[in-house]
Amino acid sequence: EENGHQNKRLKSDADEEDAEDQNKKLPKRKIVLLMAYSGKGYHGMQRNVGSSQFKTIEDDLVSALVQSGCIPENHGEDMKKMSFQRCARTDKGVSAAGQIVSLKVRLIDDILEKINNHLPSHIRILGLKRVTGGFNSKNKCDARTYSYMLPTFAFAHKDHDVQEELYRLDRETLERVNKLLACYKGTHNFHNFTSQKGPRDPSAKRYIMEMFCGEPFVRENVEFAVIQVKGQSFMMHQIRKMIGLVIAIVKGYAAESIMERSWGEEKVDVPKAPGLGLVLEKVHFEKYNRRFGNDGLHEPLEWTEEEEKIAVFKEQYIYPTIINTEREEKSMANWLNTLPIHDFNSSAVEMQTNNKDSKKSSDAEGSDGCDDSD
Repeated sequence: EENGHQNKRLKSDADEEDAEDQNKKLPKRKIVLLMAYSGKGYHGMQRNVGSSQFKTIEDDLVSALVQSGCIPENHGEDMKKMSFQRCARTDKGVSAAGQIVSLKVRLIDDILEKINNHLPSHIRILGLKRVTGGFNSKNKCDARTYSYMLPTFAFAHKDHDVQEELYRLDRETLERVNKLLACYKGTHNFHNFTSQKGPRDPSAKRYIMEMFCGEPFVRENVEFAVIQVKGQSFMMHQIRKMIGLVIAIVKGYAAESIMERSWGEEKVDVPKAPGLGLVLEKVHFEKYNRRFGNDGLHEPLEWTEEEEKIAVFKEQYIYPTIINTEREEKSMANWLNTLPIHDFNSSAVEMQTNNKDSKKSSDAEGSDGCDDSD
């Protein structure tokens, strides 16, 4: 009996070695992976090699790629070897329903199943496509769509005493929110919506294609709504500050004229909404698809077949995390209490003095939004 066990064990070890040898013979191919993940508990998407203190989504992904035999172990240590590139760098706590990464892998059998077997359930690879050898998921991306899920009591006027669970957004307020969000469309100078960019820095100019708030819905007795924004690319904290400013106006802390002022050269105090609720929904590759999508060799980078899997993942992992964390930690309610300390009327000179102090504290706080700028 013992000999039988030993023979079985030796056979399974030999099978594994055979599979590994077979993998090594496979040529490497450039592919993209469609990823979905819940970002809670992670310090963002991007891997910090050498820093095991802060766990990132890419730490788990690279480990799964190595364990499944898609990439050699040394490629996990030096990601340049597999030409790895993420499309957008989501930061601490931010989730994704349609993140794309490009890399060179060995196209092993049942590749998606094998990678997912080595990933935790809140990170999934939902799709894979072959791409051109020179493809870079960040540089070839034309636009990104993010969503931001928030409890609607965030829009209740500051002078109204509201009970969070009983608050329901009325039609008039929703229309006002959408009118303000639509003001962001087009190209504006967003230097006030990020840190470390001056008013004359050309990279602070960003192009927004659309921004709107959808119909509210009730979950766990609290009413929520989802704001969607599509833009060419976004700077760190930009979306959260865009939403933060609209909330400050609708609540009655700031005048509508602050929007125009914020795009000028003057320094304006723009509040930054909490990171919880921000989700990378989709990345767009229109130019690439026009050129290579129907060339007979490559598929267009569209994910219609995966849409159902994306919807199921969001319902299972992303939305419950946002709702439960909001209920337990009250991140929006606590943040709303900080709005009165912002100075929405001060002049540039006063702001510079205040800003030196706030910069010290924000440097200590670190990054919490999305940054897919160049």
